[in-house]
Amino acid sequence: MEHNGEDFEWYDEVEFNPEQLPVIKRGDEGDEVEEIQRLLRRAGHRIDVDGVYGGDTAKIVRIFQTNARLVADGRVGEKTLQALKQAPRDPKMLSQKDIEWAAGELGVGIAEILAVNEVESRGSGFFEEDKAAILYERHVMRRRLKAHNVNPAPYEVSHPNLVNRSPGGYQGGLAEYDRLSQARGIHNAAASESTSWGSFQIMGYHWRVLGYPSIERYVELMQRSEGEHLKAFVRFIQVSPRLLKALRDRDWATFARWYNGPAYAKHNYDGRLAAAFNDHHEVYGDLQVSGFV
Repeated sequence: MEHNGEDFEWYDEVEFNPEQLPVIKRGDEGDEVEEIQRLLRRAGHRIDVDGVYGGDTAKIVRIFQTNARLVADGRVGEKTLQALKQAPRDPKMLSQKDIEWAAGELGVGIAEILAVNEVESRGSGFFEEDKAAILYERHVMRRRLKAHNVNPAPYEVSHPNLVNRSPGGYQGGLAEYDRLSQARGIHNAAASESTSWGSFQIMGYHWRVLGYPSIERYVELMQRSEGEHLKAFVRFIQVSPRLLKALRDRDWATFARWYNGPAYAKHNYDGRLAAAFNDHHEVYGDLQVSGFV
């Protein structure tokens, strides 16, 4: 999985299948939708409180999100719900301006970026305690130790959960920081390089080809904001001609194959990307600048 031009790959050994946080979206019905509509009305929007999340509700949600400096995707997750409840905005959150910037950098429309953000990110780039979302990969650690001229064999015996030929040993959430901390005791840089970081879970060992001065700087920026996570994603796409072409061509099967790995079809990633794109394209068309500002 090292970068070598046109053959730049994502996960061939591990399926990239980010946990999706719950959202309320178009087509949903019930008490939760009614509550959102009441909150939108309290925020000054004219909206029927009928418990049906239709096109009008989605449009008003997008307007609210834009005004609140959130990603205007028309879906209500935890960030939008907190904003509706008038909680202060976390400056680490991704904004619509970030989405527009990414669209411009990659030469695609807002709809393409919103689709990828919807399907390929976990909805939040941070765990509790303001720590960037991570996943430590023990099989990558074995390779990175070799790259740093360290023999991994003794650690495969003494710490098989941290250094191994095969993926696994995941604990999830903040517990992944415990694994990372232990791995740093073996080799600090290799451990950070063996971890995926942020909303889009870009592996640390890509730091050099993505143009970061060091793995330490990469990690520092990943702890800063979701906007930095999106910047890493943009750089990742820019250095992969195959992924960039697939995104510009809206070739979702090719994009999913090289982003999610060979098992992409099992999780219908291409179908989910296409559906998300079509939904956002109805609103944004081919625009790179939001019409809700």
